[in-house]
Amino acid sequence: MSDLFKGRQRVIQAIFILAAIALVGKAMHLQLFDEEFRKKAGAAAVVRAPQYPARGLIYDRNGKLLIHNNPIYDLMVTYSQIKPGMDTSHFCQLLGITPEYFKENLTKDWRSGRFSKNVPFVFLSKVSAETYARFQENMFDFPGFQMVLRSIRGYPHQNAANVLGYIREVDSRDLEKYPGLYAPGDYIGASGLEASYETLLRGAKGVSYILKDNLGRNMGPYKDGQLDSAAVSGADLITSLDIDLQAYGELLMQNKIGGIIAIEPSTGEILAMVTSVSYDPNLLTITQKRGVAFAALNRDPLKPLFDRTTMAQYPPGSVFKSILGLIATQEGVWNINRGVGCGGGYVLNGQRLVGCHGHPYCSNLEMAIQHSCNAYFVTVYRELIDKYGFYNPAKGLDELNEYLVRFGLGAPLGIDLPGERGGYYPTTAYYDKTYANSGGKWNSVWIRSNGIGQGEHLMTNVQMANLAAIIANKGYYITPHLLKGFKSGGSEIPELYREKKSVGIDAQHFPPVINGMEKVTISGTARSAFIPHIPICGKTGTAENPHGKDHSVFFGFAPKENPKIAFAVYVENSGFGGTYAAPIASLMVEKYLTDTISAPRKFLEKRMLDANLLQFQKTKP
Repeated sequence: MSDLFKGRQRVIQAIFILAAIALVGKAMHLQLFDEEFRKKAGAAAVVRAPQYPARGLIYDRNGKLLIHNNPIYDLMVTYSQIKPGMDTSHFCQLLGITPEYFKENLTKDWRSGRFSKNVPFVFLSKVSAETYARFQENMFDFPGFQMVLRSIRGYPHQNAANVLGYIREVDSRDLEKYPGLYAPGDYIGASGLEASYETLLRGAKGVSYILKDNLGRNMGPYKDGQLDSAAVSGADLITSLDIDLQAYGELLMQNKIGGIIAIEPSTGEILAMVTSVSYDPNLLTITQKRGVAFAALNRDPLKPLFDRTTMAQYPPGSVFKSILGLIATQEGVWNINRGVGCGGGYVLNGQRLVGCHGHPYCSNLEMAIQHSCNAYFVTVYRELIDKYGFYNPAKGLDELNEYLVRFGLGAPLGIDLPGERGGYYPTTAYYDKTYANSGGKWNSVWIRSNGIGQGEHLMTNVQMANLAAIIANKGYYITPHLLKGFKSGGSEIPELYREKKSVGIDAQHFPPVINGMEKVTISGTARSAFIPHIPICGKTGTAENPHGKDHSVFFGFAPKENPKIAFAVYVENSGFGGTYAAPIASLMVEKYLTDTISAPRKFLEKRMLDANLLQFQKTKP
């Protein structure tokens, strides 16, 4: 072998030796000195962990907190990472669950596409802080399981449950309706403002990628967290509610069935929205006991989950007379100075067709409203229906109904709560069908009870309050709503809740109606609502109830000039409008405008607080 060949061989050997030394040195550095490499080498998987946002807070118009967030934990599991032969007995003991529950929660339909063995899903929700702490100390024994911080709702006040609503876990219908937006175990607004403003309140989920070793221990963020995204908190809402007025209204309505709506006329903002019977919103927070509480509320015969402010449809009674007078004078079929005799009711051809209570002769529209004369308004109603002749009532009814639509009747107003119903007014098609046996012929005499708010007319409580706001505004309204703004400024509230809607009645026709409504509380059918220092304009109603005592109704606004509050109070099975609805309304007005109840009216407050009308409750909503 030549010296040249031997020299080359030594060079090659030297290169290989140097390369081997370099590789060994690099390996020693990685294994002995590079902590990051040791983490990655020991990692068995990269886990995608969702980061849940804080749900937006909700405040009242004065900045008082109505809904906040309380911490709670969800135990997530990645099925493929569960250690075979894990100590399930110890696991169940730590969490306070049974072995059967353990097996049931791990059994999923892997073929459905909703679950994956390699993607975390909720194994146990609503884990308390105490259970979390106990389990966290032993988590290294249970690879594949991880606690995730969540938030559930808390309510500082025990009021406005129907308005605020509650959240629940998403179900299969939600997952189908919002693909990719929610995952099993997520929460969603189920009722009230929680549902109406879900898209603003829920925020946006984030995600973090975590390296796990083969024992399920965290090894740190994957790629130094470069792929992580932070959760974005939901928007904080400011509502139009005055929680103190709301609480007072609920106190006045205790042991009674019905509702109260109070609106700021100039803005359409709802100040109070009381449904009775109600419940403490804390009962439906997402805890282990929620299911039992919900079932009990659902079984309650008084229906506390039923919102009587937007869902109950009532005969309006005599409150309908006020807008009837406005429409008749606008249409030119009625002179405000026309008088109508009332011999105890509406009489035709010597027969009394509609009864009435005793009162002085009503020489004009103002007095007729003051004394709520049935004979007067049946006459007004017939004049409207017979505008085109006695034998052509359909055209007159159609024109009247066009006004009712402008007044927001016969359809939901569009309030920002789910489930609002629209009430009802009878149409020509309805009467053509009803009187089909008479050849479809009918006339104003046959439907006369509509003139006093009976007959087929139905309204919701919020529609009645909106009618009061229309009169207070002398001809327009802004759709009643609960969203006032956003805590951080944010965008404007929807256009629907900012635009004025004219009802087509000229301002000149309102003074006689408003003056009559003021006299209702001074010397008319609602003297119990009179407040010496606050001019209240209102109208009583006594809605007939074929199943028991009549319903007590009162709507109006205050003060007379530059009104600050419009209202409607409906108390079921309680008799005349001036007995309960009017006093309750006046107490709400005084409380809102002066923040107190004057000493001379304390007796009235006590009478309303002490009244228990549940004994008369015989009907179902």
